[in-house]
Amino acid sequence: MKKFFNVISFFLFFLGYGQITNINNGESITLRIHYGFLNAGYANLTAQKTNYKGAPHLHVRGTGQTSGAVKAFFKVDDFYESYINMQTELPSFYVRNVKEGSYRQHLETVFNHSNNTLILTDKKTPANGSKVIRSVKGVQDMLSCFYYLRSKSPAELKVGSVINMNVWIDDEMFPFQLRVTGTENLDTKFGKISCLKIIPSVKSGRVFKEKEGVTMWVSNDANHIPILLKAEIAVGSLKASIDDFKNVKYPLRFIK
Repeated sequence: MKKFFNVISFFLFFLGYGQITNINNGESITLRIHYGFLNAGYANLTAQKTNYKGAPHLHVRGTGQTSGAVKAFFKVDDFYESYINMQTELPSFYVRNVKEGSYRQHLETVFNHSNNTLILTDKKTPANGSKVIRSVKGVQDMLSCFYYLRSKSPAELKVGSVINMNVWIDDEMFPFQLRVTGTENLDTKFGKISCLKIIPSVKSGRVFKEKEGVTMWVSNDANHIPILLKAEIAVGSLKASIDDFKNVKYPLRFIK
């Protein structure tokens, strides 16, 4: 149970370069998290347009908290933050500050894409200082990778598409491959909606049970917002479903 909420973070704060043009200023997306038969908590993503070091950026904040019965025996209060360059779709600054039971972590990462390095600072243990780490071209963080995926046009993100990316998680680099395997109509609290089904290939044995134990569905439109996410993890099954959305750029086509 200790780090099962990391999967939620991976989902949301997952999931040639162009520009981010399909995200409205003030967009907010909330998902309800289900752990087995329990309502485990909520995850929320907000996006604001801003300037960061003189360049237009998307300032994204991600939060996750347990609730109800789950919170009574395992309290989670996670905060993620990313400044994403809207022209390159690459992160400039990333924060992961999590409190999960007795586990604590607070890391800040500054990306230097011009020379493929990053500066990692352990804010929880200042005595550890900062260190410069060799990176790779086009690296994403756990939030920016999700908006990179969403920024793809419907022509780029269609059935049969394969997207490769390297994602910076905690203090390690992980290669991911995402495959769009089909379309499905899903029932939600707002009605039925057409979705793209996406399966990411992940490294097994650490969080997920199998190499492809994760499935996500995003709206089959220009928004590409998350509708449903499922994972089989080492301590059970996890599901996240759309619970609320505000200020999305294009109308969502729900069928009542």
